[in-house]
Amino acid sequence: MTLSLLDALQELRSNPRFADRITAWRHLPALPACYAPIPSDLQPPVVNALRQRGMERLYVHQASAIAAVLRGKDVAVVTGAASGKTLCYNVPVLDALLRVPEARALYLFPTKALAQDQLAAWQQLSTDLLPATAAATYDGDTPSSARSRIRRTARVLITNPDMLHVGILPHHTRWREFFAGLKYVVVDEMHTYRGIFGSHVANVLRRLRRVCDFYGSQPSFICCSATIANPQDLAQQLIGRPVTLLDDDGSPRGEKHFVLYNPPLVDVAHGVRRSLILEAATVADLFLSRDLTTIAFSRGRLTTELLLTYLRRAAKQRGQPAKRIRGYRGGYLPRERRAIERGLRNGQICGVVSTNALELGVDIGELSVCVLAGYPGTIASTWQQAGRAGRRQDVSAVVLVGGLSALDQYLLSHPQFLFGRSPERALLAPDNPFVLQSHLKCAAFELPIADGEPFAPDMDTDGLLQDLAEGEGVLRHSEKRWYWMSSRYPAQAVSLRTAASDNFLVCMKEGEVIGQVDSASAPMLIYPGAVYLHEGQSYRVEELDWDGRVAHVHPTEVDYFTDVSVSVKVEVLRVQRSQPVGCVSRANADVRVCSKATGYKRIRLYTHEQLATVPLDLPEQELLTHAYWLCLHDEVVMELRDEGDWTIAPILSYGPNWAQQRRRARERDGFRCRNCGRPEPPGREHDVHHLRPFRIFDYRPGENANYLLANRLSNLITLCPECHPKVEAAHAVQGTLGGLANLLRALAPLYLMCEPRDLGVASDLNFAPTRAPTIVFYDAVSGGVGFSEMLYELHSDLLQACLEWVHNCPCEEGCPACIGAPPQTGAGAKARVKRLLERIVGET
Repeated sequence: MTLSLLDALQELRSNPRFADRITAWRHLPALPACYAPIPSDLQPPVVNALRQRGMERLYVHQASAIAAVLRGKDVAVVTGAASGKTLCYNVPVLDALLRVPEARALYLFPTKALAQDQLAAWQQLSTDLLPATAAATYDGDTPSSARSRIRRTARVLITNPDMLHVGILPHHTRWREFFAGLKYVVVDEMHTYRGIFGSHVANVLRRLRRVCDFYGSQPSFICCSATIANPQDLAQQLIGRPVTLLDDDGSPRGEKHFVLYNPPLVDVAHGVRRSLILEAATVADLFLSRDLTTIAFSRGRLTTELLLTYLRRAAKQRGQPAKRIRGYRGGYLPRERRAIERGLRNGQICGVVSTNALELGVDIGELSVCVLAGYPGTIASTWQQAGRAGRRQDVSAVVLVGGLSALDQYLLSHPQFLFGRSPERALLAPDNPFVLQSHLKCAAFELPIADGEPFAPDMDTDGLLQDLAEGEGVLRHSEKRWYWMSSRYPAQAVSLRTAASDNFLVCMKEGEVIGQVDSASAPMLIYPGAVYLHEGQSYRVEELDWDGRVAHVHPTEVDYFTDVSVSVKVEVLRVQRSQPVGCVSRANADVRVCSKATGYKRIRLYTHEQLATVPLDLPEQELLTHAYWLCLHDEVVMELRDEGDWTIAPILSYGPNWAQQRRRARERDGFRCRNCGRPEPPGREHDVHHLRPFRIFDYRPGENANYLLANRLSNLITLCPECHPKVEAAHAVQGTLGGLANLLRALAPLYLMCEPRDLGVASDLNFAPTRAPTIVFYDAVSGGVGFSEMLYELHSDLLQACLEWVHNCPCEEGCPACIGAPPQTGAGAKARVKRLLERIVGET
């Protein structure tokens, strides 16, 4: 297999079809292991169990972690993928259970699949020392008939934060012996507990410590994480106590080749490159055709299914069974995911296309190659995904195929961001008021809350409890304690990420469930008319029952996929701080964000040609969060108008129905200007203007009928000759504003060290609080997690990076790698964005 891999890498390096597209090639040499003796404090049976498995000594980080835990320290173990972190907690837990019959341990993993893996690892170590029933998984898949037995017999309980939150803590009286003897709490894959999920988990752990204190136990915490920039800070925020950091990784590392690969330009002037998915499929097939076990990661469900479709079709053309290549993502049913994991371990499957669902440490056997279809969103995730190849110390290869986005292109041309800097800081906000209030209700349900109890030491907990008592009537204050007074079960109403009750089921007409989609993603994936892709099979969504949380689909064979368009409105609730900075102003505020799916596009497979645009009418989604905005002062807008051409290039054809729709719009408006009210003068008709610019509908005569949507009466208004140029100029400003927003949105994740999906963005020519052109960024989670506040601080650095990037991009009029393509931003937008940034940065 090593020779086949080296042959494939030589093909990648020498064949001009591939070699000309490589922007960086890093050879990461193999590293030897660094060992330390097994800690002498361990009991002889535990030492013998290790030696029976061929471990006469341990990696240095394993020995250090075990010794620290035995001394009663709370620890955070931070090492690379496949470095043996499991032993760091299994060994001291086994030692404690053999010493003290009443001792118990709680293992928390972010996914059920990881929990199953860890149960197998525990049983391999504890065989002949403890009965098999001493450890058990306890999650939503655990049969009701087994739960009572697990509560009685399990000394190691393996679960996830969701089950702890909703199925264990609220019923702690059934677990009194377990909590009374709780010696260790293991928090694995700690780096995944960031953002809103991490904020919830920190509060669940606050509730866990309350319950443990009630039963008289003080468990130690063992946290394990992939490499991030702030592991100690994250661990301390999660558990609320100081921790000892252990990050001296002693595990060996196999030789790895890491390649950055840029799809070829097909239109240099417009910066258009060959499709990311098509190019990733070509690269992955280079390895799969040599029977090299390969995992391909994609950033979303749709692109995962598209990539799977292309790879399976390529396998069929070679005469190989397509079923040896499988997909893996959230939305697949548990039995499908377990079958795919088994197939990868036993070699029945040679290739898998996954979202980040396989990023974590689920055992999927030995893989030789990892292909990343686009930058995963964070540097930590990039290395986690890359670590899925070569997990058995063999030679491995990773190829990151860049996308069209400015973030991807920036990384390909600045590889030092990937190879030469620390990964991201994991941010969370346990005192987010929306999150905190929810968990205060849960905590009061579990045990009365005493006056002054430091549940959240930095917050006015008593004030929040008073608000819950007065506003919702669910608490009562008596004898210096707050008591839960409602018949409701509060944990069921609090989702840590996406609760099952909030999911939409995807069903065939016969009732067969083929998948599920979370409520936030439903308007983006399963709207009526959408092509829903599952395991490479296309399904057309016939009906979306919003109230019933069900999408009805049927199988279909089409040569296109669908992509939704969303409109966003931002309402400011309270400005927190605001400051002029040169010719712009920056601000932070609490906001309400309303988003609505307004239509979708049909896009042809392979060519990615846009075939049609179809309107949608779905319920509006609301989000209360924090925002940052950048507002242009009036003088800079007027100066740029005077200095350059802020007009938009003329459109040659508005479609065959334009004359009729133009007349109907004027008739509807009473032949008066909708802006100033002026009537049409004799001999001169007023103009008719498109509210959503005609060019964004991408009408091409003879190729599509998109003019029908563009020329709807609801998109047309009548304007007089004096008002029309002002409105058109405003659209040019909108194009410039949108171009700058594209740049900022693309580069912000590198400076914020977050994922692109953690941020939302909107631009408005006349934003209500400022009455000026404004770009608004908001945290894409209720209550926010601090990204907007960081943007306020990074304001100048980020604008400087944007100016550098737009100067260096080789396109002429704008492209997806910088400000966006001209149909969205208007002719001349790149020059306008450049001048605007020069002015802003110069004054800053």
